[in-house]
Amino acid sequence: MARYTGPVTKLARREGVNLHLKPVRDQTGKHPLEREYKNYPPGMHLWRRGKSSEYAKRLREKQKVKRHYGVLERQFQRYYRLAESSTGNTGLALLQILERRLDNVVYKTRFIAGRRGARQAVVHGHVCVNGRKCDRPGYLVEAGDRISIHKREKSQKYSRAQMVLLEGVAIPPLQSWIQLEEGKLEAQVVALPTREDVLIPVEEQLIVEFCSR
Repeated sequence: MARYTGPVTKLARREGVNLHLKPVRDQTGKHPLEREYKNYPPGMHLWRRGKSSEYAKRLREKQKVKRHYGVLERQFQRYYRLAESSTGNTGLALLQILERRLDNVVYKTRFIAGRRGARQAVVHGHVCVNGRKCDRPGYLVEAGDRISIHKREKSQKYSRAQMVLLEGVAIPPLQSWIQLEEGKLEAQVVALPTREDVLIPVEEQLIVEFCSR
């Protein structure tokens, strides 16, 4: 299962926006984009960079979304083809599909700290969908699905320790399409996500123009 294992703050600097890849650290105000130190893209010869072309603007928008959701190019292209074949706006359908990924849902339930941690928890078998263990981070949830932490003690302790790390952290906020069960490590997808549920600024039309060229 392919995944990016390099430095994630570097990705946020390259896109020029906080991608919320380190929610606990970002809350401390130490994110480079919020300070003068390294609040510019990575790499040498910064002074040589000129105005971005129209192609570059569309590429950066696609890369921003890929890095925020933690998907690689082949996965992204598969999601785009799925969105393209659906009815309605392709850009909105693409964002909705990405929001429905199981690792994203676990991240937004705040059962696990960070998107990388949510992906790891899914792969390691700590997460169940409708009472059955699901170890595929790219599984697309549907309205009515129940997401829970595995009943075994190891998984329960791990999740509660992660939730302690998120105390006082505002990102990600609990969203209306996910309903938590009070006192339990369970949640239900009560509706499909909408455009307003995306946490970063995105111009999805630029992504559609890039992928359909």
